[in-house]
Amino acid sequence: MEEPVEYPINGVLDLHQFNPRDVKELVPHYLRECQERRILTVRVIHGKGIGTLRRTVHSILSKMPEVISFSQASAEFGHWGATIVQLRALEATDRKQPD
Repeated sequence: MEEPVEYPINGVLDLHQFNPRDVKELVPHYLRECQERRILTVRVIHGKGIGTLRRTVHSILSKMPEVISFSQASAEFGHWGATIVQLRALEATDRKQPD
């Protein structure tokens, strides 16, 4: 069994490093971790390709109440190979409590 890999929560999620079948769990988990750290603008890099992964990411984002909006990144941030996500700020009562 493989050990989980630590991935930095820094507001940039590059999906090239992950198996496409893991994206449906990975994206919401990563965005929630960003919210916890008050990182409210996130860039999800899905690549250009034929657009399958982009459509999957956009479908996930459209169903998440944490997401205020999402749009194609500007040219300097990946253009149509990346999506910029705006997250809602968590209220103090919504934050994880330390163990």
